[in-house]
Amino acid sequence: MFTVFSDSHRFHHGTELKDGVLKPSFEQPSRADTVHNRVKQVGLGQIVEPRAFDRSCYVNAHSERYVSFLETAWGEWCATGRTHDALPLVWPVRDLAGEEVPTFIDGKLGFYAMDAGSPITATTWQAVKTSADIALTGLALIDEGHDSAFALCRPPGHHAAREYMGGYCYLNNAAIAAQQAITQGAKRVAVLDVDFHHGNGTQNIFYQRSDVLFVSLHGEPAVSYPYFSGYSHEVGAGVGEGYNLNYPLPKNTTWESYRNALLHACKKLQQFAPEVLVISLGVDTFKDDPISHFLLESEDFIGIGELIASVGCPTLFVMEGGYMVDEIGINAVNVLHGFESKRS
Repeated sequence: MFTVFSDSHRFHHGTELKDGVLKPSFEQPSRADTVHNRVKQVGLGQIVEPRAFDRSCYVNAHSERYVSFLETAWGEWCATGRTHDALPLVWPVRDLAGEEVPTFIDGKLGFYAMDAGSPITATTWQAVKTSADIALTGLALIDEGHDSAFALCRPPGHHAAREYMGGYCYLNNAAIAAQQAITQGAKRVAVLDVDFHHGNGTQNIFYQRSDVLFVSLHGEPAVSYPYFSGYSHEVGAGVGEGYNLNYPLPKNTTWESYRNALLHACKKLQQFAPEVLVISLGVDTFKDDPISHFLLESEDFIGIGELIASVGCPTLFVMEGGYMVDEIGINAVNVLHGFESKRS
């Protein structure tokens, strides 16, 4: 299996507001480096650099004004005399919500963010853009005839919606790849999200569409970030009704319960018969992950890969979360090994 990776991910790191304290982000460069090292250690396959893609690929999944904001936010922030991480101060919640974009950077940050966990720094855009290009390169490899590919993206993407960032995510790498497949002629694409946290951004982007089936297994939103999405009754809207499937699972979910939910999800995916399957590969379902509360063991991730293989279509794995750095490489590669063992 090809792995697409770039050292450019190290251009992004910063702080987050967590537990009422400004502290270094859990989403650190060591995450991707640990997975990369594991890929090399086990000889998973060839590691390639990402290709460059036009920004229209990002706009197709997001919006022109949102992508433009990400490109220019740091310059606008610095123009105010501030050189520390740019984080939002106020959000347009409930009756404050509207479509008018503030002209001042502090307002823009709130308008285009869901939390204070996604800092923008001097080199964030470079890392974010490259991360999306990694996913697009993985899709290109599949278009060229490969059965699967691993896009080792960082920063992750599945919390980034059409017009907002959050949860360490800026551009939605998985959604951008799925949309690119549609743009290039695919009629049916599916996104399966196995990250512990609900992929609210991917759901937002495809919620009213029937050409992309979104399926997510995650911690129940009443007690799990991002809290405000991921309920089972969220099934899509308009022509997209029935094409959004959520499997919220309780605290302390073990492999037996997780496997049953994933088996059901994979049967739904088989019925949809996608031409391409995109996996939002988060491994923060691991028992020792510091910001999650499932109880999967490292060997259980092999089983995840085996079940994904049963869907039986070309598959792009896109790296999302996982914050127990010592095991993140083992767990991510175990999924890929499990997949390959059933597809070889």
